[in-house]
Amino acid sequence: MELLSLHYEVSGTDFTCAGEASGKIKKNLKELGFPTNIVRNVAIAVYEGEINMVIHGGGGVIDVEISPDCISIVLADQGPGIPDVSLAMQEGYSTAPDNVRQLGFGAGMGLPNIKKYTDEMIIETEVGKGTTIKLKVFVN
Repeated sequence: MELLSLHYEVSGTDFTCAGEASGKIKKNLKELGFPTNIVRNVAIAVYEGEINMVIHGGGGVIDVEISPDCISIVLADQGPGIPDVSLAMQEGYSTAPDNVRQLGFGAGMGLPNIKKYTDEMIIETEVGKGTTIKLKVFVN
């Protein structure tokens, strides 16, 4: 299998579109024959990232590179950035506004779940500039 690259734009204004990219990535991974647990882990991590982009980042982009050994994902937005990454990584910590919580989102599990379902997670963030999260899920 050659390296497969995928690119998705995530709207920052429409919750009904959140999850489209993770769904398409999941479908691609299934069609390529990746193990169920790998497909699930990637789909969960990307979905959580998509939701964060909609809630906090004003949208963004998702780039995925799929090889037989590794799935690399980059989630990037130009939102407000994360002032305290260690605090944001704590389960249950959330800065989501009330209207988002009323929709059932913003429980403070996004970043912890991304970390839980990936093998590598690097957060690059700058307040006022945005956030880029680089992920790897190894197939072996």
